[in-house]
Formats: sequence, C-alpha cells, structure tokens
Amino acid sequence: MSGISLRPATPGDYDAIAAIWHLSAGLPGVGPAQLPSLERLRARVDVEIAEGWQVTVAEAAPEIIGFLAIKPEAGILDQLFMHPEARGLGLGLLLLDEAKAQMPDGFTLFTRPGNTAARRFYEKHGLVHLRDELHPVFGDPIVWYGWKRG
Repeated sequence: MSGISLRPATPGDYDAIAAIWHLSAGLPGVGPAQLPSLERLRARVDVEIAEGWQVTVAEAAPEIIGFLAIKPEAGILDQLFMHPEARGLGLGLLLLDEAKAQMPDGFTLFTRPGNTAARRFYEKHGLVHLRDELHPVFGDPIVWYGWKRG
C-alpha cells in the first residue's frame, strides 16, 4: 500500500488510537449497543498497554489511520480498527497480515455477529469460525474466529 507505513505505537499515538477505536466501533453492527465513551476508551488504551497490549499503528503521514492491538502471550488479536474513511484501501489486510507475522503460531479474535463485513473479511483471509458466545462484559453475542498457519 503506497504511502502507508506500519510502526509500533508510541504514547503520542494513544489519543489517535482511541479516536479511531471509538469512531469505528460506533459503526452499525461493529461495537456493543452501548458504546463506551471516547474518554473511557482512551483510558482503556493506557490500561491495556500497561497490561501487555502490543500496538501497531498504520500511518499515512502524518496521520494515524488504523491500529492493531495484540496479546501475543495469549494468542489474541484483540483489536483491529481503521478510520472509517480509510476503509476499502487494503488497510485491513495489511494489519491482519501484520498480526499473522507477529503471532505466527496462530491467534483467536472475536467480532459481533452483525459485523458481516468483518466476518466476510476474516473468512476470506483464512480465519475459521470457532464458536459463538456472549461477550463477558457487555453480554451481547460474539463470534470467535481462529487462525493457524496452513
């Protein structure tokens, strides 16, 4: 992808990460019905990073346009979001491929059943449906996917 680079997040990126997370999770079918406020998500970025998130940002200089947050020890792709205006540029695949490179032994992730675009994307790129559950915090349905190098 021309003009887009990936790099590890720095503390100066955390506001942009939270803003993208909030904007994207607020799209229909993507996040929980009761989306946490931008302020709560911004605070969560600090907590998650302190607890082991490894965050990669996608940058179209000078702006952050997407991010990937993984928990490599647990094999979890925890968050993959892009700015809504950056959809359709191939950024999702760039970030997903980065997750695969950082967790070559495989990983799991979940999304919501109504997030049909994400589900199609994950299935198209080699992830398999594992199970359906309820979200541990919000109590709404979630769909688990997994990836293992073929």
